[in-house]
Amino acid sequence: MSLSTSAPADPAAVDRTPAISLRGLRKTFGDVVAVDDVDLDIADGEFFSMLGPSGSGKTTVLRLVAGFEQATAGTVRLGGVDVTRTAPFERDVHTVFQDYALFPHMSVLDNVAYGLRVRGLGKKARRDRAQQALDTVRLGHLGARRPTQLSGGQRQRVALARAIVLQPRVLLLDEPLGALDLKLREQMQVELKQLQRELGITFVFVTHDQEEALTLSDRIAVFDAGRIQQLGTPREIYENPASAYVAGFVGTTNLFDAATSQRILGVAGEHAVRPERLRLAPAGASTDPRADEIRLDAVVVETIYLGTGNRVHLRTSDGVELVALEQSTGSLDDPEHRGDDVTVRFARADVVPLSTGS
Repeated sequence: MSLSTSAPADPAAVDRTPAISLRGLRKTFGDVVAVDDVDLDIADGEFFSMLGPSGSGKTTVLRLVAGFEQATAGTVRLGGVDVTRTAPFERDVHTVFQDYALFPHMSVLDNVAYGLRVRGLGKKARRDRAQQALDTVRLGHLGARRPTQLSGGQRQRVALARAIVLQPRVLLLDEPLGALDLKLREQMQVELKQLQRELGITFVFVTHDQEEALTLSDRIAVFDAGRIQQLGTPREIYENPASAYVAGFVGTTNLFDAATSQRILGVAGEHAVRPERLRLAPAGASTDPRADEIRLDAVVVETIYLGTGNRVHLRTSDGVELVALEQSTGSLDDPEHRGDDVTVRFARADVVPLSTGS
């Protein structure tokens, strides 16, 4: 038995049917609309993230795909098959939760083999497959231990092994890294992405952590108020946010409302520019002006040292609040200090127009 998915010999024979297809998906709880008319296709073998704050609808969509909630309206298709009214155990998906839900009285190997036992697979076959799943997540040497004898990262990998041993077409992950400390979470992000590439299984990852979504995903759906506000690759989402909401939620940004845009940029509508695009120079420094550049006089409100650089909070002469991100050069030169007068420069090409939507 192989846990990896090999590509077909003939590329033209690849099945283009989406692993998950949602149409007009809606879920209400009384008067509360949790999911509001969502249309979405997730490709086979894709690492797809649903990103948004608490209450945005992302977890409810995941539960609708898993079958833990029933849709008020719309359809859920898995591999082209309508499973909207199908029970969770009849769907070719498996869910990994944040708390992992491992059985403390069982060994790691028996935890991984449990789903195969429920399916009636023989003892030797299920133990062989469970051992291979543990080997895949690099925990094959810990099969005899109990979950309480493992670290948080190891328990997370056991939960993954228990899911992939069933060879689902789709793996749903509901904030599985949320309980880990920062360093371990970053390590597990790398391992999770590598594992997904090795297996070729469709991963659907729910998170409120924008950096996590940018790190892991092939594509991201940004949710708010039960709707998808933007759908695209991490680069598209970050570099070209569709709205002020997306620009503000995914990373730090400088937002200009319509009035500020007209005054500073000389154009109508809302706009944004990322902090790393801003360049600072001492006020009055001799620099050649460029036609494609915006220049603003500002005062430093605060400078925060980040290790990799400095985050500089600024206020322009007419009261606009800005944030600039300066990368570390490795020198010991002092950064801008509170109260310093500076000139802020950024290229017009780095200014992103935003829609008027939320």
